[in-house]
Amino acid sequence: MIQIRNEEERDFKRVEEITRAAFWNLYVPGCDEHYLTHIMRSHEDFVRELDFVIEIDGQVIGSIMYTKAKLVDELGKEKDILTFGPVCISPEYQRKGYGKKLIEHSFDKAAALGYDVIVIFGDPGNYVSCGFQSCKKHNVCTAEGTYPAAMLVKELQTRALDGRKWIYHQSSAYEIDLEEAQRFDAGLEKWEKRHQASQEAFYIHSHAILQ
Repeated sequence: MIQIRNEEERDFKRVEEITRAAFWNLYVPGCDEHYLTHIMRSHEDFVRELDFVIEIDGQVIGSIMYTKAKLVDELGKEKDILTFGPVCISPEYQRKGYGKKLIEHSFDKAAALGYDVIVIFGDPGNYVSCGFQSCKKHNVCTAEGTYPAAMLVKELQTRALDGRKWIYHQSSAYEIDLEEAQRFDAGLEKWEKRHQASQEAFYIHSHAILQ
């Protein structure tokens, strides 16, 4: 039996454990995403209504968390949007469709709250099947005016973005203190940090710019 519901306080530790397991050594040796999960819940941009877990037979196997973000056009007009992350599924349940089910459930809830655009940074191969497209297709760029290959846009409403040039501004929730993250991780079970091929793939994706 599969259930998707809002995260509750009793889930916090389990969600942080899953996040750590899902991201450990994936992008860098070790990871910080479980610390981000730990502190994000108290940030002013955190959207509690879009904080979901997915369960199988009563066991939490994954999580998605959202924060507010914004787009600003060339005339300075702001548009309130969303971003999500961390989103994760426990390693033993990955590549079975649970992550997509969780993400698409969150889309429906986000639209019901009145949001019509989501911008994320991620591997396009993981998100185009959920309707994400290149930021350049929607004329959404960074503050530096670049179009990262990893910056992806999802319209929850057709033509929510009307072709104007938009600059994306991410929440400060993602600006974590790396030393604090290391101290947080030091209090958990010690896991080996190692290099692996996925880290090079992440480096390429995260530094690629569309022309």
